[in-house]
Amino acid sequence: MTRNVDSTHPFGLAGRVAVVTGAARGIGRAAAVALAAAGADVVGIDIVAEVSPRMDYPPAVPADLVETGRAVREHDSGWLAIEADIRDMKAMRTAAKTAADRWGGVDIVFANAGIQAFKPLLEMDDDDWHEHIDTNLNGTANTLRAFAPYLVERGGGRLIVTSSTQGQHGTLWGASYAASKWGILGLMKSAALELGQYGITVNAIVPGLIDTALTRHEDRYAQAIADGGNTPTGDEAKDEKTAAAALAGKLPLRVPWIEPADVAPAVVYLASDAARMVSGATLSVTGGDSARFTP
Repeated sequence: MTRNVDSTHPFGLAGRVAVVTGAARGIGRAAAVALAAAGADVVGIDIVAEVSPRMDYPPAVPADLVETGRAVREHDSGWLAIEADIRDMKAMRTAAKTAADRWGGVDIVFANAGIQAFKPLLEMDDDDWHEHIDTNLNGTANTLRAFAPYLVERGGGRLIVTSSTQGQHGTLWGASYAASKWGILGLMKSAALELGQYGITVNAIVPGLIDTALTRHEDRYAQAIADGGNTPTGDEAKDEKTAAAALAGKLPLRVPWIEPADVAPAVVYLASDAARMVSGATLSVTGGDSARFTP
């Protein structure tokens, strides 16, 4: 296969195999396409189904993963779609073997899939808590545990995880989400300590509020409004405008939401040889929100 990719470019990924979870849409899709544009073949993993009835936004569907594959192939990169639930360790190990068998190994893993819902601690039931921990934290750990042995076999590689600014500070009505994303940072740093001897770097992307289904819904607008000391109306259109103004007013770059495509270059950088000495680190894409807290 001939590609228009400069193999000498410091961010070039020609000949690499990259795995992306949560690849059907949002940051996952943007990263998959960016990795392909840099020359990598891409394995896109997504559950493409409802993760939890508690989520106040529509789930990804199989057609979304198909669309990611179409966009990846536009860059003349290979594409393999796998429908799997990151909470299912057996399924993830099967996915890892399938990917390695397809292209002879795996070089890059972007463990990105996750969910978000809001519930005050005093109203939270067991499932409200466990679904965030099981999906975001355990699912990310499952992804690393399933794929890391193949990077060891390859003689090195890149593991990249998705945390959140809410994994670096408290979140009103979002204790379970914040805890899961904070836990991911501890997981990342521990993995970096353990896997460096195998030539594997482990880092975290820390996105701010991204313009995806996960953030563009009434529950999220209501949370943002309440966090500012005001009362949401329950009218989604009105609350969206109020939340957007409040969120944009907090960010130095004056945007309420960041586009997924603005996060993708950070993933490509961490996946590339240019970041070969970067490990155990966080790379934030937050519209300036990072200036408000200590990493």
